[in-house]
Amino acid sequence: MLSDIEIAQKAKMKPIREIAGMLDVEETNLELYGDYKAKLKPELWEKIKSKPDGKLILVTAINPTPAGEGKTTTSIGLAQAMVKLGKKAVLALREPSLGPCMGMKGGAAGGGYAQVMPMEDINLHFTGDIHAMTAANNLLASLIDNHIYFGNVLEIDPEKILWKRCLDLNDRALRSITLKIEKKSGAYSREEGFNITVASEIMAILCLSENIADLKKRLGKIIIGLDRSGKPIFARELKAEGAMAALLKDALKPNLVQTLEHTPALVHGGPFANIAHGCNSVLATKYALKLGDFIITEAGFGADLGAEKFFDIKCRMAGLKPDAVVLVATIRSLKYNGGVPKETLTEENLDALSKGIVNLEKHLENLKKFGVPAIVAVNIFPTDTEKEIDLVVERAGKLGARVVRSEIWEKGGEGGMEMAKAVLEVLEKERSSFASIYDEKKSIEEKIETIAKEIYGAGAVEFSEKAKEQIAMLEKEKLDKVPICIAKTQYSLSDDPKKLGRPENFTLNVKELRLSNGAGFIVAIAGDIMTMPGLPKSPAAERIDVDEEGKISGLF
Repeated sequence: MLSDIEIAQKAKMKPIREIAGMLDVEETNLELYGDYKAKLKPELWEKIKSKPDGKLILVTAINPTPAGEGKTTTSIGLAQAMVKLGKKAVLALREPSLGPCMGMKGGAAGGGYAQVMPMEDINLHFTGDIHAMTAANNLLASLIDNHIYFGNVLEIDPEKILWKRCLDLNDRALRSITLKIEKKSGAYSREEGFNITVASEIMAILCLSENIADLKKRLGKIIIGLDRSGKPIFARELKAEGAMAALLKDALKPNLVQTLEHTPALVHGGPFANIAHGCNSVLATKYALKLGDFIITEAGFGADLGAEKFFDIKCRMAGLKPDAVVLVATIRSLKYNGGVPKETLTEENLDALSKGIVNLEKHLENLKKFGVPAIVAVNIFPTDTEKEIDLVVERAGKLGARVVRSEIWEKGGEGGMEMAKAVLEVLEKERSSFASIYDEKKSIEEKIETIAKEIYGAGAVEFSEKAKEQIAMLEKEKLDKVPICIAKTQYSLSDDPKKLGRPENFTLNVKELRLSNGAGFIVAIAGDIMTMPGLPKSPAAERIDVDEEGKISGLF
């Protein structure tokens, strides 16, 4: 059996000009990054903005095993299958972070015969977008310390600086650091830490910005910390937004690539869904909606994280109205949610599977609350048995959901034909009545409680004293009437990764709040969640290599 990278390296790509031509995009509207990658110029938007929107299809999942459940692979395979059916389909996906590529996953550009290409480039440096975000983030950090070094006219309180540096790699040693700067008047030191770049506010801002003007405005609204009287200080007061936007001007442009079967794909932006809002850029999605008839996009991790944030943050801010949802489930994850150790997930276990299906049922119930029709796609693995598959089809069917088999990893678009036909049938017969589940003008506590109780199944929310103080400050400064982005574990509906299946009446523990003022939402940290992950005991980086001819191995 070939590995993902071997499959990708054997594939023959088409020049990106040809892929653009499939979308009626002329070469003059492309910024070429070699033969197989391009950015879409802003001038293209002026030519297409009056076109009607295509149908927007979200791909999400149940709560995953540590290996993931194949949302990206499913998204790619669904788009490829749509094209096989003669439809004009376009993908809108996130860019992989180097953190998971070098850590647990070893790659995040799909898998098997459903991948985006060039796979190695996309998984590594791609067009440099995430590096640009890292630079812009750290420029602001250096401007803060430089301002204090040269007299601190803004009276920034060094103990209340909120802005962190970032790096797009997993490095637990950088979670907490001490900065020390020598100057004539004495040493200046403070405690700080790093986020992973994809969890930074810069990533969220870029993914939610509509254009350069909007980007600059959002960058200027970043709150870098508090002054000695407790008042917020904005990045615009440091005159930072212009230089930051200059670093990000090319990163703001969506990237055009292709799948193994030459389906057009816009791969742009990459926030994590467990610690950020988990969706690709608004710009890429809006371009795709004008360029295609069927747009397939993905939101990270389980539907309790990615889908909720897609609906309540991205769709709210961008005015998007999704038409259908594909909920990805795997037999192995359902057994994992039924209490089976990950080492034995490949063994048939109908009892554990039956217990774990409650997780799928909860996610289906949640999706109905947003008013968007849902299809369940069972992502088939070679170790799945017919008895197990039949059990999932029966149980999901009892909830009124259409259930289909997906074999796209093994068969590419051909393996997604049943899924594509089901999606097209649902789009034809059912109309989305999409609505967010809370009013952003409600209080912070009410919004968090709505998500916790309606989506997670919590019985109560407990706010720490620190969180209560932060809520009071945000309300006092009138910075509270924005959406909520809850950061929590992806492995459970709760904030405890050990509570699998469908936990109920638990208490969600909110430890602190972080205002992403430029992005336009409040992050609520629930449970033990790190915004700078660490590497596993045996990181994927140990198996990645390149030979003398430049051929990469180990990305999987």
